[in-house]
Parts: sequence; structure tokens; C-alpha cells
Amino acid sequence: MQKLLLSIDKISTWIGQVFSWLIVALTLMISWEVFSRYALDDPHPWAFDVMSMMYGSLFMMAGAYTLSKNGHVRGDVLYGFFPPRLQAWLDLALYILFFIPGVFALAWAGYGFAAESWAINEHSNITANGPPVYPFKTILPIAGAFLFAQGLVEIVRCIVCIQQGEWPKRGDDVDEVDVEKLKEMVNVKDEDIAKLDALLTAGKGTK
Repeated sequence: MQKLLLSIDKISTWIGQVFSWLIVALTLMISWEVFSRYALDDPHPWAFDVMSMMYGSLFMMAGAYTLSKNGHVRGDVLYGFFPPRLQAWLDLALYILFFIPGVFALAWAGYGFAAESWAINEHSNITANGPPVYPFKTILPIAGAFLFAQGLVEIVRCIVCIQQGEWPKRGDDVDEVDVEKLKEMVNVKDEDIAKLDALLTAGKGTK
């Protein structure tokens, strides 16, 4: 079971990492458009639409990745003090009552929007000769499906935690640096840091 959970985590992680490159593309595109507009006096009317679709695609496809890393925003003021089993019960209730219906509705409605957009060969009407919109709307059901699958994985994790009393392991990825854990890894104590600071301060004072 744990291998299956981690396998779906890896898929969500891979998708998030692939779409994260849109940040680089979006940065380059914005920079070029600013240069074209102000330096060359040659703005592109389709640029705003394409930038919006790129950012929207990144935002939607990162949903499953963020959920796999337990990175979505929650009210941690009290939640963090609860024992794992109580956390799991709360998460399970919220997933069943809100997450699953909401994400299922997103995927279902997104499929309808995408199908209609492809059927009419929809293009953006913000500018004349706007870019096609149907590839972007296709992202809606795809993102919803991946998010739904990751949500099912999180529900299984909640059930495992309720049974075992602790959260099952998640896949490793780039995480925010935990200073205290870093100190433990390199066997550094606060006293050592204080001594080093004092030594450096004394060295600067003698110059």
C-alpha cells in the first residue's frame, strides 16, 4: 500500500516539476514583451492572453503536487497541537465533505468547458485574432483528475494514520530548510555558533 501511495506521489511530483518550468518561460516572455513594448515600440496583442494561460496552467497543474507535499494552506493554530489520529479524523471529514465533491465538480465541469471549446474552435476575444483557448481549457479536467487522484491518496493516508496512530511517510522533494534539523545533521550546537560569533566579532575588533 505504501509503495502505491508513494508511486502516485511521484507522479504528482513529476507533473508539478514539469509544469514548474512555465515560470522560466513566463519570466522570459514577460521580459521580452516589456522590451518589445518600451524599447522597440512593438507590443504583441496576444501576449497578455498567452501569459494568463501559462500562469493558469501552472497554478492548476501544481495543485496535485502541492497536495502530495501537504503544502496547501490550513488553519494550523490549533491543528498542529492535535495528536495525529485527531488530525487524520479532521482531514478525512474535510476530504469527504468538501474536497471530493468540489474537485469532482471541477473535473466534470472542466470536461464540459473543454469539449465545448474544442467544438467551436474557441479563441480569445480580448484582442483581435486572439490565441486559441481550447488547449488551456483542456487543462481544467486534467488538473481536476490528477488532484482527485491525489485526494484519494490523502484519504488512504488518513485511514492509515487512524489505524496506526502516526502519519505514513511521504516522498522526498525540495523542502523548506529546517534550521534545527540542519543543526542536528551537521552536529552543531547553539553554543558552538555563539562561540564562532564571538570569535568573528573579536577578530573584526582587532583590525
